[in-house]
Amino acid sequence: MTFSTTSWVMIFLTPILAFILGHLFLGISRKFTARIHRRVGPPVMQQFIDVMKLFGKRESTTHSWVQDMGALFAVIGVIASILFIPIGGEAVLSFQGDLIVLAYLLVIAPLGMALGTGATGNPNSAIGVSRGLMLMMAYELPFAMVLVAVMLYYDTASLGDIVAAQKGAFNWAILALPLSAIAADLSLQAMLGEKPFDQPVAPSEIASGPMVEFGGKYLGMLMVWHAMSIVVEAGLFVDLFLGGGVIFPGDSVLGLIGNIIVWAILALMMWLISVSINTVFGRFKMGQSLKFYWGVPTLLALLSLSYVVISNLGVI
Repeated sequence: MTFSTTSWVMIFLTPILAFILGHLFLGISRKFTARIHRRVGPPVMQQFIDVMKLFGKRESTTHSWVQDMGALFAVIGVIASILFIPIGGEAVLSFQGDLIVLAYLLVIAPLGMALGTGATGNPNSAIGVSRGLMLMMAYELPFAMVLVAVMLYYDTASLGDIVAAQKGAFNWAILALPLSAIAADLSLQAMLGEKPFDQPVAPSEIASGPMVEFGGKYLGMLMVWHAMSIVVEAGLFVDLFLGGGVIFPGDSVLGLIGNIIVWAILALMMWLISVSINTVFGRFKMGQSLKFYWGVPTLLALLSLSYVVISNLGVI
């Protein structure tokens, strides 16, 4: 794989765009949640202010180089992930099988955070990490079946090809594979760490779990990871089921900008749906979360996968 000058520019610009969008999404969600609670809420730009303030602070406590590398590993993992996400129909890295690589990268970033928090020795951190790993085992099963169903339906493992196959709103995969879309959206709730699946953080129970021993630049890096992971995960749903937001011809600069704006709006809508559920629901117990994800979402994903397999065999 060779990179042109434009490709190298996009390698730097895409993470910056994800950084801006992620913190903008978080700022909007804080205001959105406040309005539901009939509060004024902080300004939308408060999220940017908080992150910049954290990076300007000194960190007086560190346990080992493993903690340092854990936070950095999480940020690098999410930056690598965003390079595979088609934004407005265009991805920095695109090849046959990139969706499988992306599925692995989505797991690597949280494992990096788990590695760093495990070095702190705080029992709340250990509880948060164990909860996060158990929750990952729960939602990864239906989400994996969703990915397989989409790849079989479009006969490709390239996320760019899947987006290209959905040109036109009536060709979106959400209409062709509605059960997979529902299962993916349910999995997205836990991937984003929102209620009722926020057990790994649970501020009122384990004092934010994995983040309890992080402050200053370390906490700032984890906030950057969280913000960018929102863009990656919500954007992945848009690319898989909403045509990647491609409604304008992408052969011009204005068309590409228009598609990026549409993609960002659709990703924001998916994020606000998750925030709405987070606002009105309480937190599940871990056993309830495992039972839920190995129940309804897995059944929906399995039914959709079975439909795709039977269709490919020509039975229906």
